[in-house]
Amino acid sequence: MTIEIKVPVLPESVADATIATWHVKSGDSVKRDQNLVDIETDKVVLEVVAQEDGVIGEILDEEGATVLGEQVIGQLLQGGAAAPAAAPAAKAEAPASAPAASVEAVDVKVPVLPESVADATIATWHVQPGESVSRDQNLVDVETDKVVLEVVAPADGSITEIFAAEGTTVTAEEVIGKFAAGAVSAAVVSAPAAEAEDDSDALSPSVRRLLAEKDIDPASVKGTGKGGKITKEDVEKHLKAPAPAAAKADSAPVAVPAGERSEKRVPMTRLRKTIANRLLDAKNSTAMLTTFNEVNMKPIMDLRKQYQDSFVKRHDIKLGFMSFYVKAVTEALKRFPEVNASIDGDDIVYHNYFDVSIAVSTPRGLVTPVLKDTDTLGMAGIEKGIKELAIKGRDGKLSMAEIMGGNFTITNGGVFGSLLSTPIINPPQSAILGMHKIQDRPMAVNGKVEILPMMYLALSYDHRIVDGKESVGFLVAIKEMLEDPTRLVLDV
Repeated sequence: MTIEIKVPVLPESVADATIATWHVKSGDSVKRDQNLVDIETDKVVLEVVAQEDGVIGEILDEEGATVLGEQVIGQLLQGGAAAPAAAPAAKAEAPASAPAASVEAVDVKVPVLPESVADATIATWHVQPGESVSRDQNLVDVETDKVVLEVVAPADGSITEIFAAEGTTVTAEEVIGKFAAGAVSAAVVSAPAAEAEDDSDALSPSVRRLLAEKDIDPASVKGTGKGGKITKEDVEKHLKAPAPAAAKADSAPVAVPAGERSEKRVPMTRLRKTIANRLLDAKNSTAMLTTFNEVNMKPIMDLRKQYQDSFVKRHDIKLGFMSFYVKAVTEALKRFPEVNASIDGDDIVYHNYFDVSIAVSTPRGLVTPVLKDTDTLGMAGIEKGIKELAIKGRDGKLSMAEIMGGNFTITNGGVFGSLLSTPIINPPQSAILGMHKIQDRPMAVNGKVEILPMMYLALSYDHRIVDGKESVGFLVAIKEMLEDPTRLVLDV
């Protein structure tokens, strides 16, 4: 029985995704629930697992391919039948009869564009008229403001005409070239070595990403693919074989000038591009202001020191600063409902629940998972919730439910040493609180100078919905609760 391997249903507002990593290859035996492939969106990495024990059949979309929700990207043969071994052989024999087959003209079209994307740009043609190509070989990259789409060959054949040059603006399903299925260029077949240099430039996204991550010059890798094209296996083989590099160093006749400057160019990840677009959108679509205050952290530091051991013994987790921040923010949101609201068109939506986004730095970029219903959580519940979200964020395991929503955001730049900042609102939220480095400073207390551990607070807010009086009052309420933690218990 053949089971289709499909892309999961994508979250709302996510138009497409990218094949990040295949953990198996055709012919591999797999167990039920074994992870087969990682699918990356601009928000989260999704895992596709085996539905049953079996053998991987054909893989239809390679790493780096752009795919849609519920698209079939491979096949799983339940139980591991012998059929898959015969299938490739039958496919391998097909080219023998290709010369006698009739030539079929096929339009090369721009793919269907994601929702809200009006047009696209021809980024790179990887082939020229007359060149022979193999089925699924990348012909052209089409770039939108959200993603780069690849147009691949529907069959073995050759490109006959190109209608849209690089840099041309095109629309969805526009015909940009002609492809002759079954047509083979004799010049290409008779002189593969002559074109190896040109074809090697057409690197797949997965190969480009691996070369960039390992800082490898493509010219130093020997390609074994069609026309000398570099494959992922070629790069991995290059990494495992240090000998050629040593030989090259010994035979190099040209000395490298001392202090030579170099650059490394790495394509932005989908997540990084999304972060950039959201930050720009926040700056351009909100009337954002920032107000500041400072807080004496000594009372909280003394409280933590006094009860830390008892807290750990009872709850099996340390008492950190974030639980105090979240508790203070939650109480302040209750008192200032405008800060817990958002704008939807011409309406103001007041939220009667308290979901706080916590900014978490991960290897892939900044994410803001949501700690839900913080008004119902105790200090231990908050600490455990934040730790769980941070670990999932680091490992790329956050679910869509854990990163969607949120009425208010807390970001703590102090862990990186930031003394003061103006955080940017996380739309459609109305405000964000920035916490900073705790630093000893001389302060006037009852007419005397004392050295106290002080921290600056920064509240950025959307002035369209939050007035200055509410923003200052909100920040003062947080200051008072942090400087006198008893207020959090007594609700005063």
